[in-house]
Amino acid sequence: MQPLQAQSLQGVGVLVTRPEQQATPLCRLLESAGALALRLPVIDIRPAADASGLRLAVGAIEAFDLVIFTSANAVRFGSPLLDKRRDVMLAAIGPATARALGEAGYRVAVSPRGGFDSESLLLHPVLAHPAGRRILLIKGTNGRNLLETQLTHRGAQVVVADVYKRELASHSAATLEALEGEFAAGRIQVVTATSVEIAAGLLDIATPALRRDLDRVHWLVPGDRVAQELRERGVSGPILRASTAEDQDLVAAVVRWRSSVSGA
Repeated sequence: MQPLQAQSLQGVGVLVTRPEQQATPLCRLLESAGALALRLPVIDIRPAADASGLRLAVGAIEAFDLVIFTSANAVRFGSPLLDKRRDVMLAAIGPATARALGEAGYRVAVSPRGGFDSESLLLHPVLAHPAGRRILLIKGTNGRNLLETQLTHRGAQVVVADVYKRELASHSAATLEALEGEFAAGRIQVVTATSVEIAAGLLDIATPALRRDLDRVHWLVPGDRVAQELRERGVSGPILRASTAEDQDLVAAVVRWRSSVSGA
């Protein structure tokens, strides 16, 4: 990927809605390109269960033929289930998850050859005929069940470990009023929504004034599922699509848009 020009996003304000612990790298990258990055974490990520109890429920990790991690958060909260074993076959749903596993010292054997979602992972040859294999699926509570459903349908024995939960973040009336002021001053042109949960959550917490503002800005999303959620929720503003939810790809999508409207 070509490096971002230092001031390619000068004058562009971006509302970053990722959880607090995940927002900093994206904000820094936006700022390095000249953008104003404002933060409003829409969801909080918390551990879902007692680690020791979850470990007992899952059982011996070596009894599984494959362990699938569905997000970087799944790695953050679920990697202790691996018991530091390096001989377990691991799958990652996308590049961010694979990178998180690599940073934790694990090697990923299975990942999508294109895309970064359950549908893409299910196209991998290793998962085409999993009949008789034991698969551990490490995910968040209330997440999509497509992997579990499809792998079970294909004959695999799937064990699910919900290791984290998403909670709607709480924001004071003063915080939301201040955000209304940022919109009114014209300092926000782009709003990020890197997951369906974040998109829905932002619309849920928006005041009537913010809800009107959200129809007047560009939404930055990583794929069709989030875009569909926005349209189904009645959002009429333009949508910018990034190729993935990776920070570089998100910022590149904003740069492309800015270049197109500025004639650069």
